Amino acid sequence: MNFFKILLIISFLIISNITFADNHDTQTQDEEVPLNDPFAGNEASSELSGVSMSIEDQEDEMSLFKFKLVGLISGKENSYISLVDTSGDVTTLTIGQYLGKIKLIDLRLTEAIFEKEDKTFMIIDFNNSIRESNEY
Repeated sequence: MNFFKILLIISFLIISNITFADNHDTQTQDEEVPLNDPFAGNEASSELSGVSMSIEDQEDEMSLFKFKLVGLISGKENSYISLVDTSGDVTTLTIGQYLGKIKLIDLRLTEAIFEKEDKTFMIIDFNNSIRESNEY
């Protein structure tokens, strides 16, 4: 008789642990988890570099401020850069191609140089620091 009582108690404890574990799992699945935006820091880093985004740049889909430099390939004949926008779409440019109104003219080991229409330069690096310069 004692054997059956012990077996019944052990079975009851095992079933209650399984039930408790199932309830615990459903509670964590129902909780909403906040999503982190990987591009949230882009605006802050561009403001720190001393370049403020004009209203025209804010409205322009192809503004350099809306992209992040993610790749750079330099070869003897061709050189490419890859930029990603906030939606995750990748844009690949080669030397001489335009991104909106600016033209990719050169690249270095860690940065890409664009020429604006007024013959000034915009330089973006992998930290998403964008700076304007009269020369590069």
